Amino acid sequence: MTDTRLLAAAQVNRVAHAVFGIVSAVDPNNHAIKVRVQPEDIETGWMPDISGVQSGDLKISCPSSLGTHVVLVPVEGDAEQFIAVGTLFDSVVMPPRVPGEGRVIYPGEWLIQAGGGGAGQSLSQNTGGWILVSARELKMGLGGAGIVIKDKEIVLSVGGTILSLTDSGLVVRGGDICTDNISLNEHIHLVGSQKSTGPVS
Repeated sequence: MTDTRLLAAAQVNRVAHAVFGIVSAVDPNNHAIKVRVQPEDIETGWMPDISGVQSGDLKISCPSSLGTHVVLVPVEGDAEQFIAVGTLFDSVVMPPRVPGEGRVIYPGEWLIQAGGGGAGQSLSQNTGGWILVSARELKMGLGGAGIVIKDKEIVLSVGGTILSLTDSGLVVRGGDICTDNISLNEHIHLVGSQKSTGPVS
């Protein structure tokens, strides 16, 4: 007599179910991807890329990168027809960290970064632009330039020059202010030949 439990287990294994996969090919023109299903490592055909949002006239497109980890579900239970329904971070493709801070993103914050993030590296290992939105501040940057917006304060930084605008005024540290290539610190007055310098106090 056959054990009904074995029959039930065999039947469950024949039913198509959600699986994990790794993006193996990307077609940005058609917003499509191929995925290597895990753990079998079998490549699927082309399917719609998960990385996009559409709501009326608002459309956001961010094609997946090679090595992105995705969750696949079978279409109408067909184990040979999958569709990607989500992406995920893990110990191989790690979540991003705030540039310049090295910390993780906390609940209630939103970070978008461009570049980097291939298999085996964190998305913080990049040279692309980034934007952080939190309840306390808005930050964005690219390379050696950055902008921070807080309540009653805007700070712009480029290299060693920092411009700070608050409700009490404008402050520049580590640089000069020029108008039509005329230096504020070293300009020559029309009357006399004295050369002005930076403030003494």
